[in-house]
Amino acid sequence: MSDFARSRRCVRSMSLALMLTIWATWAAAQDTQTAPSVDESSYADSCPDPLTRDWGPRADLEKVGITACLNYIGEILGNPTGGVRRSAIYEGRLEMLLNLDLERLVDWSGATVHVNAYQIHGRGLSTNGLGGNILTISNIEAERTARLFDLWLQQELWHDLVSVRIGQLAADDEFISSQYAGLFVNSTFGWPGIAAADLPSGGPAYPLSTPGLRVRVQPTDQLSFMAAVFNGDPAGRGLGTAQSRDASGTAFRINDGAFAIAEAAYTLNQEKDATGLPGTYKLGGWYHSGRFADQRVDGAGLSLANPASSDVPAQHRGDFGLYAVADQMVWLVPDSKDEGLGIFLRLAGSPSDRNLVDFYVDGGFNYKGLLPGRGDDVLGLGIAYARISGAASALDRDARFFSGMSRPVRDYEMALELTYRAQVTPWWTVQPDLQLILHPGGHVPDPTDPTGLRPIRDAVVAGVRTGVSF
Repeated sequence: MSDFARSRRCVRSMSLALMLTIWATWAAAQDTQTAPSVDESSYADSCPDPLTRDWGPRADLEKVGITACLNYIGEILGNPTGGVRRSAIYEGRLEMLLNLDLERLVDWSGATVHVNAYQIHGRGLSTNGLGGNILTISNIEAERTARLFDLWLQQELWHDLVSVRIGQLAADDEFISSQYAGLFVNSTFGWPGIAAADLPSGGPAYPLSTPGLRVRVQPTDQLSFMAAVFNGDPAGRGLGTAQSRDASGTAFRINDGAFAIAEAAYTLNQEKDATGLPGTYKLGGWYHSGRFADQRVDGAGLSLANPASSDVPAQHRGDFGLYAVADQMVWLVPDSKDEGLGIFLRLAGSPSDRNLVDFYVDGGFNYKGLLPGRGDDVLGLGIAYARISGAASALDRDARFFSGMSRPVRDYEMALELTYRAQVTPWWTVQPDLQLILHPGGHVPDPTDPTGLRPIRDAVVAGVRTGVSF
């Protein structure tokens, strides 16, 4: 049986398994009291309705301005076909979170302190099964460690007209974010794959944060402006992976250039009594002050694949990117507050000569409340496309020319994801997930192929995630 036939058969089987899981979850929990859905993307800023919400000491602490949470995400994922090797993994992340309302604690009006840390365990499927593809399979995949993530002070000024946040920050907490894309398991629907591929150490995003300053101005209920500047490289240069160079998250680096990002957002029909469908639209851009290696040529203008080349890429001063985000509800279930169909779209681009990925787009839809009596469950379908830059593709064609071998030419990586998050109880979610990864790594050679002529095979990924808030 061909790889294509096996992939098609596996997709049909996994789709059936996903639908059966949805039905079983509904049948087992149709009498469960509904509650606000738990969105893993919001864990950094708030605590979902926890298992211990009625515990006396917890309520006493919240009265004086102290909120503490433990949130756990665990998942089983496997690629029954494709990738570098067939593999199945378990990975998990325990988050420890503390918020301090300084107005209640010490009468400091408008001030908040936030700190959260992770204990990450297990093995990631992208690393172990797909050869380190660009659009990482899971948004919790990271090297095993215990690390500090965010540690910041936020001050609200002039009746919340201005908000200032300073400390150890992550850009993916607030920037380039989509309300509807946050449902999905693949990491690219959070911090987009173009930013993770092009910025040093993946940029200030999970699992690496870095010192920074963020300012948000909201002149009207609909319009807001946000800008931030971060240390340019969360891990800095050195041996080993970026995550291993700052395994504890306490390097607090400040000497790696600057990464600046700014965003304008406009919201529609967000008020409680609004009659129209809600939406959010964003435009933004970023700039990095560092030096970036050319993807094709050396300092003399020769292709890096040319035997006469120095093998030292030409250097470019600075890098930048532009992006747009749209979230829009397109249909609301009659007599409901938020059940219905929402769609999202994100576009981003960066210069081709100094970046691995020069164009990115993702989009999809969420349907909340698909099953009767399951008003907080969400079904989602998303697709993401990351185009390998023209310069990087040209280098591969140069390598073909000079070697005389038909090696793969990098072109793009694409991810499709179908998922369903069931709110089983107010503090527990179950989320079966199915993904298809086309051209893992952007169509790079399979490292297990001794000839170097075969690209990494398209992969089907299936699994289930669970999230618990204690």
